[in-house]
Amino acid sequence: QVQLVESGGGLVQAGGSLRLSCEASGLTFSSYIMGWFRQIQGKERDFVASISRSGGSTDYADSVKGRFTISRDNARNMVYLQMNSLKPEDTAVYYCAGAFAWGQYDYWGQGTQVTVSS
Repeated sequence: QVQLVESGGGLVQAGGSLRLSCEASGLTFSSYIMGWFRQIQGKERDFVASISRSGGSTDYADSVKGRFTISRDNARNMVYLQMNSLKPEDTAVYYCAGAFAWGQYDYWGQGTQVTVSS
């Protein structure tokens, strides 16, 4: 079965950095657009970033542009989210997701908590 497993979350001070990783299994990874989303408790899940199948195209939410970078390694079935200049408002559970077609995410990970202290 398809599994997406996130790691790399934790507690960091404002201005710091974290790198999230997501390992995929059970799917042809290079056939999937990959994305990162985040959810604050009690609120809807929000889009953070996405990356095309080859990695040649990326997209970001306005709130993270210039601070976050999404990348992927198709040889290792991995997608990453480098988060710099973190702010307290970045505190959320971050989810990795895979989409066979743009905007239609079929698979989700279990999430990893990121907490940014002020």
